[in-house]
Amino acid sequence: MKSLKIAILDMYDNFPNEGMRCIVQLVHRIQEEQLADISFDVFNVRAEVALPGLEYDIYISTGGPGSPLPSTEAWEQPYFSLIDSLFAWNRSHDRKKHLLLICHSFQLVSRHLGIGTLSKRKSTSFGIFPIHLTDDGQSDPVLQDLPEPFFAVDSRDYQVTSPHWERINALGVKVLCLEKDRPHVPLERALMALRFTDEVVGTQFHPEADGEGMLRYFLTEEKRQQVVANYGEAKYNDMVRLLQDPNAIELTESVIIPTFLRRAVASFAAFSEVPTRIAEPNASVA
Repeated sequence: MKSLKIAILDMYDNFPNEGMRCIVQLVHRIQEEQLADISFDVFNVRAEVALPGLEYDIYISTGGPGSPLPSTEAWEQPYFSLIDSLFAWNRSHDRKKHLLLICHSFQLVSRHLGIGTLSKRKSTSFGIFPIHLTDDGQSDPVLQDLPEPFFAVDSRDYQVTSPHWERINALGVKVLCLEKDRPHVPLERALMALRFTDEVVGTQFHPEADGEGMLRYFLTEEKRQQVVANYGEAKYNDMVRLLQDPNAIELTESVIIPTFLRRAVASFAAFSEVPTRIAEPNASVA
């Protein structure tokens, strides 16, 4: 029996973070609930220029620090070559590769494909915010179990705005989520999630963030002082409140990545004749 293999593309460049812990935790959960043999490997893309080949079935590309604008760093060209190879594979094979892009990776691939204008924000977005579903988002198989709006961790200095609709329509990309509406601020709403293809989805926010673990992290005195110094006491208190709300990021964490992984596992099982404990997605969204 062939093992299902997951590649986690660590884009954090050795920067301390909670994202990798959360992602690995979610992968461990899917290993425990499925009958299929699932393994994973981590690739330190930016710090070590380490990238997988096409032998994996599922790819998760993380968030990370720094600029997503074009650079001459050694990892960038191999990274985009891998992304292009995954899209090309799916165009020519029945057995698909599944890819999830988070935050920094979402920005990189959006730039690479010409989805919209990638630019630096006037100020850092940091906190737990409402994310608004479009009509396509409300019917998307990975997002459809979330309320409108839902809450997610957003931490970024850059944004994708001014959608290039001719390019988006040519590629068949669907805009799934938008930034919160700010009527008092004359600024465009950023794109917050995209369905690139049936197998490839990306989010500007952090769907991996877990309420319990991040609450422990934010309750440490070091993190409290850091947030208060940079964003104020009110921002800190609001984040702690939402981290304790089971209908905020805890709900988001329980839906997006687990649903993405279950759909990918079901697709793998359909070709491998490997049973799973999770029912396959409905035919209407498969």
